[in-house]
Amino acid sequence: MDDAAATHDAVVIGGGFYGASIAIHLARTRGFERIALVEREASLLSRASYANQARVHNGYHYPRSFITAWRSRVNLPRFLRDWPQAVRRDFVKLYAIARRSSKVTARQFQRFCEEIGAPLEPAGPGLAALFDARLVERVFVAQEYAFDATRLAAWAAQELRECNVRLLLGTTAQSVQPLDGGGLRIALQSSGGAPSGALRARHVFNCTYSGLNQLSGAFPGTRTGLKHEITEMALVRVPAPLQDMGITLMDGPFFSLMPFPARGLHTLSHVRYTPHLNWADAPGVDPYARLAGYDGRSRVDRMLRDSARYLPALQGATHVDSLLEVKTVLAKSEGDDGRPILFERHAELPGCYSVLGGKIDNIYDVLERLDAEPLSLAAAPLHA
Repeated sequence: MDDAAATHDAVVIGGGFYGASIAIHLARTRGFERIALVEREASLLSRASYANQARVHNGYHYPRSFITAWRSRVNLPRFLRDWPQAVRRDFVKLYAIARRSSKVTARQFQRFCEEIGAPLEPAGPGLAALFDARLVERVFVAQEYAFDATRLAAWAAQELRECNVRLLLGTTAQSVQPLDGGGLRIALQSSGGAPSGALRARHVFNCTYSGLNQLSGAFPGTRTGLKHEITEMALVRVPAPLQDMGITLMDGPFFSLMPFPARGLHTLSHVRYTPHLNWADAPGVDPYARLAGYDGRSRVDRMLRDSARYLPALQGATHVDSLLEVKTVLAKSEGDDGRPILFERHAELPGCYSVLGGKIDNIYDVLERLDAEPLSLAAAPLHA
């Protein structure tokens, strides 16, 4: 493929939820007619957009980051409105507070939920009895939901078709270079490693999540420091008493059990055992290559053993599979558990942006920043 003569209003790199949403938004809202979406995998939303807790946050998870919690409260109703077909609501969501080692007490958690306006009520005796009262201070019923990434992928594919976005699957963007007279040239590589031509565009949106700093050429890298983790999201089949529940024990070295609609199972994650290893983002270290070469053994036995101390019914859970993926966060958010977006305009490479979201509902924060940008359409051919 050689697009030496082609001109695009925008090239979006990365076909996860954020990349697909940005491409659709540019077409639907900003009037862009010539958009290409480049994705290294064979399908959309197949990496971090899929391999996660599938939680649509409502703020409860972030008592040490008020802004993150508040933005989740603002964004959740919008997410439910825009993607109702992908949201599972028919389960009870419990938040339990541990008696020891928790960074928040039950009273502090209640006060925090009052401050952000998150619905919360004490769990009835039957639900509270699921937990070991010697280890758990209080149990609350909350309002939180799960999403089905496969349904979001189906939505994205249909919208991209209707918007006439050119979809290049199995293709990796290798480098970005400025063009004489303005615009950018994006060199491509096929999944087999062979050069696959190039695209030219007024704007490039780098939405490659853990691969943000893997572009070469004139790409300057993000100014904001990143941290990567190889994480294990265990997929388990839970016993009947837990089938229609989501449970989070907080706030310390504890666990979450969430429905995973895409597989009809539950995800089990544990603050201590889900992260297998971590490192600071560095030039020349490809997080996805590091994941591909990682052969760490599952830690699900330790996740289940520790979680069942608090929730004895988990002793009857069965491990079905584990999702190993790279998780990337802003290094500056390590201390407070905040999940702000990264939205950087690269002044050294006019027209190029890097975007990273911490949670699925952050998409609205990204689109608000995008709408504030003075983007221009590709009205004339770009010349190398």
